[in-house]
Amino acid sequence: MAPKAEKKPAEKKPAAEKPAEEEKEKPAKAEKAPAGKKPKAEKKIPSKDSGAAGEKSKGKKKKKGKNVETYKIYIFKVLKQVHPDIGISSKAMGIMNSFINDIFEKLAGEASRLARYNKKPTITSREIQTSVRLVLPGELAKHAVSEGTKAVTKFTSS
Repeated sequence: MAPKAEKKPAEKKPAAEKPAEEEKEKPAKAEKAPAGKKPKAEKKIPSKDSGAAGEKSKGKKKKKGKNVETYKIYIFKVLKQVHPDIGISSKAMGIMNSFINDIFEKLAGEASRLARYNKKPTITSREIQTSVRLVLPGELAKHAVSEGTKAVTKFTSS
């Protein structure tokens, strides 16, 4: 019991005596606790403070985030061209956006594969056209190719 009693007052000594003892104990503590934990806690605290600070700081935080580009505007424009009197729900718009992203990824992947097979460094309209024929089924592919050709000729003529 006597050695334990001696250790307790040694730990509770004034600040002037602590540095000498802490230097002996620091290497053991530094090995046990990783240095990365404290900065993470410090990062969390300012985010809470910035939320309480006001709406301006929230707006700045949101602007730092990734800009998510969607096809929602274009889907709506096409819908109004085809059916001016019909609307679309946000859930349906999300599904349409996911559908377009999925088709785009498939076409881009196929066009990339075709360019690699032919040992070409560039994806041209020819690779896109071939990938459309491979990815889309039957009549849909024919219509897509004709619309794509029309769009490319309109773009090059202007």
